[in-house]
Formats: sequence, C-alpha cells, structure tokens
Amino acid sequence: MGNMSKTVKRGLLIIAGTLSTGLGIIGIFVPILPTTPFLLLAAACYMKSSERFYRWLLGNRLFGSYIGNYIEGRGMPLRVKILTILLLWVSIGATVAYGVQHIAVRIVLIAVAIGVTVHVSLIRTKH
Repeated sequence: MGNMSKTVKRGLLIIAGTLSTGLGIIGIFVPILPTTPFLLLAAACYMKSSERFYRWLLGNRLFGSYIGNYIEGRGMPLRVKILTILLLWVSIGATVAYGVQHIAVRIVLIAVAIGVTVHVSLIRTKH
C-alpha cells in the first residue's frame, strides 16, 4: 500500500472516529442513539489511525473510564446501570406518550428501549 493510500485510510478512520464520538456524545442525551457502540467504534478507528486521539478518548474525564472498563470487561457500576436504564425509560416513555402519534414508531421505540435495557443489564456489574 502506497503512502497516499495509507494517508487516505488514516484520514478516513480519523473522520469515522470523530463522527462516531459525536454520535456517542449525542447518544448520552438522546436514548434512541446507542452511546456505547459509537464510542467503541470511535476507539477502534482511533486505535488504528491516531494514538493521540485514542489516548484522548480513553483519557476523557466524561467517558474515558466507561470505554476502558467496557473494553477491558470490567463492567459498569450498578449505580450507572440503574441511572442509564432510568433515563432511557423516562425519555422513551415521554416520547411515546407525548411526542409520537404513529403506533409503529411507538412500538419501535419501546422495542429499542427493551433491547438497550437487556444489553445494559447483561453488562458485568463493576463492584
């Protein structure tokens, strides 16, 4: 692979990592977006393209330890699991009750909430 294609690949991975980080951050506040997969994707993109960005992501005070714990299989604290599931259901519940009129969209939102709840529940609880 030539230098040009390595440079293009690195640039695309940095762009993908940055977009994934942005979506992951938005997902913190918008429960329908899955935060964890986007942040893990960002970590993978940065790991292959930029040690500086990778270190920044894992060293970030808001979500760095969360990503590191998840990657290393150490899990999530029970308090974080409960808060995550509670915020998920409050926001999805409010959206279903007041923000969406179409029954199919309501069903999809509830299915997403159930799926995320199951996923978060199955993550190892960090003590």
